[in-house]
Parts: sequence; structure tokens; C-alpha cells
Amino acid sequence: MKKKIAIDMDQVIADMEISFIELFKKEYHLSFETVDEYLKANPNFDLVSTIKELYPLINTHAFFRNIPVMKDSQTVLRELADEYDLYIATAAMDVPKTFTAKYEWLQEHFAFIDSQHYIFCGDKSIIHTDYLIDDSIRQLERFSGTGILFVNSLNETEDRYIRANNWKDIRDYFLSIKE
Repeated sequence: MKKKIAIDMDQVIADMEISFIELFKKEYHLSFETVDEYLKANPNFDLVSTIKELYPLINTHAFFRNIPVMKDSQTVLRELADEYDLYIATAAMDVPKTFTAKYEWLQEHFAFIDSQHYIFCGDKSIIHTDYLIDDSIRQLERFSGTGILFVNSLNETEDRYIRANNWKDIRDYFLSIKE
């Protein structure tokens, strides 16, 4: 029997940061090349408040439908699909106007994962897989299996979980435990 892996969508397989930055630049009429560049120039910038302020624009079909795929996620998940049952577990209740966009996005970019394995939820404690790959500390704390933290700027100091900086780290981890 194959082990099961649940994979978060936002900031794990869907690179929301790129889309968010473009939205942020457009709405505030800004021009910068990288987030690091902007943060160095604006050390008191409050990302959480800005996300809340832009939420009405983020919680839309158009925003979610056009998010780019996280680098290497498709390739690695195709490889893992041979050895594991894969599930997409997205906390869609946080952005309820995006259900259709998320489903369409998954069908376009991850059609090799059975749509019966898409889990649209809020609290991921209901997920009973062996592993959860997620960028949310809150969701990993609730999960009863092995949590793998997909590192980003909002969780980079967290050290309670197995850490993955990218999809190559995910591949390496699952290959190392397979042996």
C-alpha cells in the first residue's frame, strides 16, 4: 500500500508571491526588482497588513487562475506519483471566492493528480495522510502525520519541522526515506 502525501497549494505548488508582488506593485504604483530590494528600502513594511488590505483583490477568480506554478513542483510530483498517493489539500475556506479558479488551475497544471484527491478545506487537522507539505505553521501544528515545512519569508525561522527550501529538497527527502 502506497503512503499518502498531502500537498498545500498556495506558496507550495502555486507561486503566489510572484502574483502578489505584481498586484502590490500595480496597486501602489511601485517599481522594484526583488522583494529583498523593496524590504531593504522599507524596513518597517508590514506584509500582513498589506495582504489584509489587498484581500478583496486576492480573493478573486482572476487572481488565483493566473498564479504561476512553483518551480520544479510538477516534475517532482510526477516522480513521486509513482511511489505515493498524492492529494492536494488547500485551505480554500480562507479565500472562498476562489474554489473554481483553484480547481481549474489544478486541472491545467496538475492533471496527473486525480481530481478526487483535491481537498478543499479550512482546518487541515481533518487530513489523515502520512505527510503534509505546507508553508503554514498553523496547519502543520494541527496535522497528526509528518509535517514538512515549505520554507518562505513568513516562516523562515521555524525549526520544528523537516524543512524544504524548494522542490528539489522535497525530492531528496522522499528519495532518502524510500531506500
